[in-house]
Amino acid sequence: MVAMVRAVVCLSLWLAVCQVRGFTVPVEMNKTIQSILQHYNVQPKLIFNGNAVFPKEMMPEQLEAKKMVMGGVLSMYEKLINEMLKALPTPSPPTTGSAGTAGNPQESNAKVRKELKYILHKIRELQRNRYHDQEHEKVLEGLQHLKDIEVSDKIVQAKAFWELSGLYEEASSLSNSTRKEKEQRRRRRQARKASKQHLRG
Repeated sequence: MVAMVRAVVCLSLWLAVCQVRGFTVPVEMNKTIQSILQHYNVQPKLIFNGNAVFPKEMMPEQLEAKKMVMGGVLSMYEKLINEMLKALPTPSPPTTGSAGTAGNPQESNAKVRKELKYILHKIRELQRNRYHDQEHEKVLEGLQHLKDIEVSDKIVQAKAFWELSGLYEEASSLSNSTRKEKEQRRRRRQARKASKQHLRG
């Protein structure tokens, strides 16, 4: 219980810092991540052991390359969450008197299933809207670190969810930066073209 409370307090503080820094992670998504972490209740010392699932060192400096890697990270989250959903017990029909029981494991599993599906939807939504032009599977083949992640490991799952807010925000801002760069290049080309036409006139 103490470990769970410590994890929740740490997560709440970290998310508060994220909001101050202007991260674009939806509030509902942050709340859902916190709830999932509470459900799985992995000890903080196992999450914060110095070995991040997605270390910053794996991210390239160049924007397009970084976006490709981030597309691979999102694909890995999709795979990880699907593994977590498969590991949940299959829902059984409600029995008489079971509904509304406090601490009912079936209700708890149904709640976390719904939460995992919500996070999976947000991941897929980001992939579809911002990373649809990336060949994620081909990227994953070239990223050995991502391929070696044990998605069925409970500690890896908890650590990955702890890192999700920052990575989700970075993935969102990366795609915005890419669009801005393309727009700036387009404007520069138009300006050069207009300048040449003016000189010819």
